[in-house]
Amino acid sequence: MRTLTAPLALAAALLAAAPVHAKSADAGAAKKILIDSVAIPTVAGRGKVPELAAYYAGVLKAAGYADSEIVITPMGETATFAATLQGTTKEKPILLLGHMDVVEADAKDWTRDPFVPVEENGYIFGRGSEDNKFDVAMMVATMAQLKKDGFKPKRSIILLLSGDEETSMMTTRALAAKYKGAELALNGDGGGGLIGEDGKAQYYGLQAGEKTYADFTLEVTNPGGHSSRPSPTNAIVQLSNALAKVGAYHFKPQQNELTKVGMPIVADQVGGAIGAALKAFAANPADTAAIATITADPEYVGQIGTTCVPTLVNGGHAENALPQRATANINCRIFPGVPVEAVRAELERVIADPAVAVKPDPDASASDASPLRPDVMAAVTKAVHARFPSLPIIPSMSAGATDSYHFRMLGVPSYGVAGLFSKASDSYAHGLNERVPVDAIPGALAHWDSLLRDLAK
Repeated sequence: MRTLTAPLALAAALLAAAPVHAKSADAGAAKKILIDSVAIPTVAGRGKVPELAAYYAGVLKAAGYADSEIVITPMGETATFAATLQGTTKEKPILLLGHMDVVEADAKDWTRDPFVPVEENGYIFGRGSEDNKFDVAMMVATMAQLKKDGFKPKRSIILLLSGDEETSMMTTRALAAKYKGAELALNGDGGGGLIGEDGKAQYYGLQAGEKTYADFTLEVTNPGGHSSRPSPTNAIVQLSNALAKVGAYHFKPQQNELTKVGMPIVADQVGGAIGAALKAFAANPADTAAIATITADPEYVGQIGTTCVPTLVNGGHAENALPQRATANINCRIFPGVPVEAVRAELERVIADPAVAVKPDPDASASDASPLRPDVMAAVTKAVHARFPSLPIIPSMSAGATDSYHFRMLGVPSYGVAGLFSKASDSYAHGLNERVPVDAIPGALAHWDSLLRDLAK
């Protein structure tokens, strides 16, 4: 159910800024947790995720958590982690989401060993320092501090860490299924603040939706034959015609609460023709001129609807034979709330050739965007404005998937509310020489402390 019924209600929530609460966790302790985390190479196949989970358990137990309040569940070579700060009521808990695993890194390409964390020139370098061990470390440090302070939340706060978010998300699905009755989830692997190259904060992005990732296979099969005897049908030609239609097709533009509220704010930030188009589309999603401008811009085309593009092609089996089979992969990023089957049917209609089979990935599932709840918006605004008064807060949706995707799919409103503020030029997640600024730690700790005290009280 949508709990926000008008932009005016959101505006009121966004203006509800006040000082943050009590002291947050110690920055030095949080930095140590981050550095120790990066030093454990939690790449798929190395079996190190349980070691990192045990480390986090040790940090929390040292802060006063009982053994019964921490659960590590092995799953193959990885694991899930759950730590509970018990609430004083039986009301639905608040979940904190993050992931312990990281993507692989080839040491020979890095300036430093990716799994030997180094603090240098105001940064902590190492694989996972940004994605996602920075905010995970901040959440662990905050959970520890809340326990030490004797904080008694009304709602239980449960820190959930997955172990294979970067690969199969098997652990994520298990956690979502177990905790699907939660009130809401706050994800440290989404959202966050942007610092300009001049050092000034530009805006904070709150992620409240993700487009569904879905691959479809186009397949054409023919009897084949000798290439010297061409037939009226040719699998490669038929597939090529289908791909041309898909490549030229644009799905109907769509709008939801996130784009309606967020686009005008983004428009003011970027300005120019694209800014004017974004503002016009937010006011009228049928504005053809605005749609044309946005559709032509790779940065924003994905914000106004579903996109599908061919990414892989395979066909034929010999240079002198007619192809017996030709296939292509169509990668779609589906607008929140649109069923996967609806996109498959639309692709089939666009191709309009019964010889071309359109096969969906059986594991693809859609999830809708989360409502912009006034309590969440007010808490985020308060936490952000304590650091950067009047900073624009932009609701957004991501083209890629995080753990939130699986929780939203099971009905848990989920919000990417990372505490990290950094420059675009400092973002190397999944890339070489990944790093985070050390001076981002105190603000991130205050951010998480404020959010949890407000939303769980």
